[in-house]
This record gives sequence, structure tokens and C-alpha cells, in this order.
Amino acid sequence: MISSVTVYCSSSNLAPHEYFTAAASLGSEFAKRGIGLVFGGGRVGLMGCIADAVLENGGTVKGIIPRFLEEREVAHYGLSELHVVETMHERKLKLAEWGDAYLVLPGGFGTLDELIEVITWKQLGHHHKPIILLNLNDFWNTLLLFFERIATEHMLNVQYSSYYLVCNTVEEVIEHLLQPDTT
Repeated sequence: MISSVTVYCSSSNLAPHEYFTAAASLGSEFAKRGIGLVFGGGRVGLMGCIADAVLENGGTVKGIIPRFLEEREVAHYGLSELHVVETMHERKLKLAEWGDAYLVLPGGFGTLDELIEVITWKQLGHHHKPIILLNLNDFWNTLLLFFERIATEHMLNVQYSSYYLVCNTVEEVIEHLLQPDTT
């Protein structure tokens, strides 16, 4: 049973409006279903949006933020728990450990880094947690095509696509998180 989800997503306040709508909807659904949020601890962008939605609906949120980002005043101090760590590596390790599943919303280089890391760890057998990509507006299509190419050129195991699940809507994400045999 999934009781908490680590969410990787954009910290940009300039992301398309529909991404904020989806983040808010996910946060609301997490809270209503008793699913805790684990995330990067920021109050900005999609990160802040999903955290606020969980909190506004009575849910729990654990944030992990490195000190240098806290000092830039991007930390979200209204969380259930805010853990300040010294390095990005510590942050990424706690994010990976504390969730029962990973959900990846649209994002930039940081989100991409986190996605590739948890996929690589799954490929290596370091974890067996579900990884879900929310493919809003076909956001991840180009990356998925790249994955196909590197598999075609024999640089990935042919089972690579079993490491993650692609969902196109918030409803699909929630449905898969509630399934006992989530990918």
C-alpha cells in the first residue's frame, strides 16, 4: 500500500497554468486519500503548489531542502515537516528513501536529474518502487523517444519501459497509485 509519494517537479513560477492546475488537483487527491507528500521543500513553482494543496486539504507534507536553498528564501515553512540538509545529495537520498512511489511532473534539469537517477536505481535493483511520469501536454514524449533510441541502439535493456509508467491525466495517476500492484 502506498502511504507516501515522492514528487519531483518544477520550481518555476512560469510553468504553464495547466501544470499548476494538475499539481493542485494531485495535492488535493493525495490529502483526500491519506497519501502523504514527500518533496523538495520549496514554496515556489509546482513544488509549492502541490504542497499547498495537500496542506489545504488536511494532508501531510515532508519537505527536504538544502541549506543554500533555504537561505535563498525558497523554503516552505508551513509544512508538516521541513528537513534542512547540507547538500543536494543528502536531499536526493532522503527524497528517494521516504516515498513509497515516485511521481514525476513536468520540470527542468533538476527534475530530469531526479527522474534519471530513480530509473537508474530501479534498473540496478536498488529499489522496486513505482515510478510514474505525468505526461501532461505530451511533456515527456521527446524524452521517451530518446529512451527508445538508446534501447534500439542496445545501450539499454529491452525491459527499460517496465521501469516506469506513463500517465496522461491526474485521474490515471491516482488510479495507479491506489492499485495494489502498481508498476
